[in-house]
Amino acid sequence: MQRITITLDDELMDDFGAFAESRGYDNRSEAIRDLIRERLDTEQLASNSKGECIASLAYVYNHHERELARRLTSTHHDHHDITVSTMHVHLDHDNCMETTILRGPVNRVREFSDRVISQAGVRHGNLHMLPVTTTAATHRHGDTGTSKRHLHVKPVS
Repeated sequence: MQRITITLDDELMDDFGAFAESRGYDNRSEAIRDLIRERLDTEQLASNSKGECIASLAYVYNHHERELARRLTSTHHDHHDITVSTMHVHLDHDNCMETTILRGPVNRVREFSDRVISQAGVRHGNLHMLPVTTTAATHRHGDTGTSKRHLHVKPVS
């Protein structure tokens, strides 16, 4: 680990200190590391649309909207190769929230997200992506005694 020194004006330092405290950071160093990671991840995703990512897509929609449930289901089936899991929550008599965990090429994840969020009746949508490297591995886990081929996913930053 390396130690660096930075100079901030008083107002920026006060704002940063308030930010770190409000988020529950024990120290400023960890807050700065998280901010740097977030920026590096954003830059990585912006410059490499062919890279791999993991993502969560959360959206709220009115389930009474004509044919919306069918369109959303169809969109999910069209992207079954990148969908890991979806959780569905009923918010009230009209609105539902879904959170979908995605894994795959950045451009495919963005395309799926855009198709979902742009549907008439989807009121709020937010995509959070994290660049990753993926490697196929064959080894055993636990006491199974047999090796299994599976995917290892590691965050880039």
